[in-house]
Amino acid sequence: MKIAIGCDEAAISLKEIIKVLLNEMKHEVKDYGVYSAEPSLYPDTAVAVASAIAAGMHERGILLCGTGIGMAISANKVPGIRAAVCHDLFSTQRSRRSNDCQIMTMGARVIGVELAKELVKVWLDCAFVGGNSTAKVSKIMEYEQKFINGGC
Repeated sequence: MKIAIGCDEAAISLKEIIKVLLNEMKHEVKDYGVYSAEPSLYPDTAVAVASAIAAGMHERGILLCGTGIGMAISANKVPGIRAAVCHDLFSTQRSRRSNDCQIMTMGARVIGVELAKELVKVWLDCAFVGGNSTAKVSKIMEYEQKFINGGC
């Protein structure tokens, strides 16, 4: 699978650990930064990753910051993208099975390394189930298009 990954300065160490895991799992990984501990603006990285996914360059993305929240908010500004904070097994599974999220976000200051690695494995293994969720995801995309086209 082609996976985009990115972080801010708060999550560089976790990003590097997740990259090793993804390579071990034989995924193709593109790193969108950041690469140093210098303060950065996480929306830049989030939008770069989300835009690349929306353009079809990658199948999924993983974004990391201090809490995961800012990355999710920023990535969700890109039309067609659904990103969710994944800090526990249930919400991680549901982000894929029920919401067809293409991006998972995690907070390096919120969860430990081993949990983060397990959640990545689970998230990559989950597929959108459809069923009752199909209409809900379609409705999200419908509202998104209405806002893009200038109305609600």
